[in-house]
Amino acid sequence: MPNYNKVVLMGNLTRDPEVRYTSNGTAIAKLGMAINRYWRNQEGQQQEETTFVDVDAFGKQAETIGQYLKKGRPIMIEGRLKLDQWDDKQTGQKRSKLGVVLENFQFLDSRGDGGGEDSVGQPQDSGKPAAGQQQSGGFAEDDDVPF
Repeated sequence: MPNYNKVVLMGNLTRDPEVRYTSNGTAIAKLGMAINRYWRNQEGQQQEETTFVDVDAFGKQAETIGQYLKKGRPIMIEGRLKLDQWDDKQTGQKRSKLGVVLENFQFLDSRGDGGGEDSVGQPQDSGKPAAGQQQSGGFAEDDDVPF
């Protein structure tokens, strides 16, 4: 039976990304996202629901996110769901939490602290996709495009 695990989320960071490094030098960024949903109920009143999601990023993507994003900034991520399970040290009970492992991301605004750079943290007019980015059409720059 086929399986498919893909999540696409767009929201704002709830805190500054926390970047740490493993003993072999791999960057790991932990981010929190808030995703808002708005709708009108049957009486026509505006309703709002906020979902908070923890996201883990690895490698160059983690470094880029840590360098360019801060609390409150919008981001779109693509990733996969991951269930973490552990035993609570105080109660001994089994605990679990559903999170997202980032596979790709996109910055959604152009404000930033890196003068001379665009919204994806690249020097302007570089023509190359940023880490975690693809060029339009879903092809990376060095893919053999048939046209």
